[in-house]
Order: sequence, then structure tokens, then C-alpha cells
Amino acid sequence: MSCRSSRNGCPAVRARRRCTPTQFRSGPPPLKRGRDKEAALSFRRATLCALALVLLCGLFAPAPAQAADRTLLVLGDSLGAGFGLPAAEGFVPRLEAALRSRGHDIRVANGSISGDTTAGGRARLGWALSSKPDFVIVALGGNDGLRGLDPAETRANLGAILARLKERKIPVLLAGMKAPRNLGPEYEAAFNGAWPALAKRYGAVLYPFFLDGVALDPALNQPDLIHPNAAGVAVIVERILPYVERLIAR
Repeated sequence: MSCRSSRNGCPAVRARRRCTPTQFRSGPPPLKRGRDKEAALSFRRATLCALALVLLCGLFAPAPAQAADRTLLVLGDSLGAGFGLPAAEGFVPRLEAALRSRGHDIRVANGSISGDTTAGGRARLGWALSSKPDFVIVALGGNDGLRGLDPAETRANLGAILARLKERKIPVLLAGMKAPRNLGPEYEAAFNGAWPALAKRYGAVLYPFFLDGVALDPALNQPDLIHPNAAGVAVIVERILPYVERLIAR
């Protein structure tokens, strides 16, 4: 029997009747309008929540660690301590400000005591180093000269300080001093010669004279003509700064 003679009995016709158009459609049937709108809103809410979480994580994430400031210790006497000056006008804060203005992240610590000698600095060196400085300026000896102490003792004390710092691998700037001229040429030669010799022996940066450009100038000193005033400190900082930069470059 042909399909033309019996359309209802044709297997092809029966197959087409059984397979409705919806049976050939891929995927699930479309959502109803209400459910479709609710799904879209849920998706939007989830997206907004995710974005908010990302923003919050960015806001409260810890900031990247900054490199810690290095410490420069000034081991000195009244010249380093800022005798007779407001706290902000002393050598230590002015030097720190100058270094930072030139882009150096350096904290300058004041390890100076008015009236101290090289023997006193030597005795308290261990305490001074408890702050674990990265660099040290040794600015002692002025009181040794004013008291007329034996230059050999001054040299021995400074040598012991430098040896200890070298042992701990701490770079040093040695600020030189000069003896009063009323003590005679022999004393002056022995005293003044200690700093260059010690700097060479221990590999320290030598600043020949701490009071260079300031000593005995009434315009740059307090009435005692020993301790610099604020203008004098500014001159000291300006002149010693290149040497300090050589020190911290080590």
C-alpha cells in the first residue's frame, strides 16, 4: 500500500503527528514574565554585592609596607645637644630637616650631653648604641681642649669609640676639633692631629672642624663665643651636610 492511498496509515505521517514543534525546540521552555523579571533582579543584586565586596577589600587592605627610616646618631657634647637654643634650633633637628629636604629618609637621634668629654662619650657608648643606629657622627673633644686634657688621652678615647663602631660595622663621620691657641703650639699640634690620624686608621669620613666658619664669630655665636646661635647652627649644617651625605651613601 502506498502512502498516497492511505495518508493516515503512512508511517511518515504518523511520525510527524507524534513529533510536535515544541519537541524539536532546544532548551527548556521560556520562563514566565514574572519569573524572568525576578531572575534578572537577583542577578543584578548579586553583581552589585560582588562589586561592593571588591571595593571594600580595596579600601581596607593594608597599605604596602614603607621602608623604615634609617637612624643617624650624633654622639657629642653641648655643640650637638643644642646648648642655649630652643629645641627646634639645635644641630640635631636642623640636620635632620636638611637631610629630609634633600630626600633622605634619615632620623637623627641626639646622643649628646652638654659638658661631656671623650672619656664620657666612651663610657656611655654602649648605652648610646642601644638604639641600633645605622650611622654615627662622633663630635667630641671640645671640652677636652677647653680643660687642657692630655691629647694622648683624647686620642685613646676617640680611638676606642671608633674601634667599637668599626667592629659593629657602623659607618662613622668624625667631626674634628681644634685646641685653644693659648695652650701652646705643641699642645695644639698634638691635639689637632688626632682627628685626621684616627679617621685614616679607622676608615671614618672626616669633617676637619665642627665649628668651621663659626668659631669666634660674634654674629654666629652666643655671648660666650663658644656655643653657636641659631644662625651659627645653620652654617654648621650647611657645611657639614655634604660630608653627612657621603656617610649615608656608605
